[in-house]
Amino acid sequence: MPKTEKQTKSKKTTVKKVLYYQAIGRRKKAICRVRLYLSVTGLKKLKVKKELKKGDFLVNWQNLNHYFPDDLRRRALLKPFELVDSLDRFITIATIKGSGKVSQLEALILAISRALQKVNPEYRPVLKAQGLLTVDARVRERRKVGMGGKARRKRQSPKR
Repeated sequence: MPKTEKQTKSKKTTVKKVLYYQAIGRRKKAICRVRLYLSVTGLKKLKVKKELKKGDFLVNWQNLNHYFPDDLRRRALLKPFELVDSLDRFITIATIKGSGKVSQLEALILAISRALQKVNPEYRPVLKAQGLLTVDARVRERRKVGMGGKARRKRQSPKR
């Protein structure tokens, strides 16, 4: 559900003004929240040190190039925007917690794809065909009791 400003009521109709679209993506222990702002007016409440314009991308309040310095990862990250021709349409702010950089990247791609799907439901077939809306549910296996602190390790058997 997109975040909206206070609803303004006229005599007969109610008008909603969308500030941003939000979505969450998860992979292993990484959790990512993405907000796609349509304009700078939605950013007034945030304490951003520099002026942002459409096409800017912040990850944990850092520039995208600083958080993901690898060009290959940046291209994979911007793929959902390129597929739907929305590269310079939004101001994107993402917060990521947990796991490693690769899992954070995959969680971020999933969150961006989900948010773009909320912007326009017609984007879903394009994103789904590329596998960007598919959730990778694999997680770390838990430790078992009596296994020496590992998930699959067995105790050593005695000689004879």
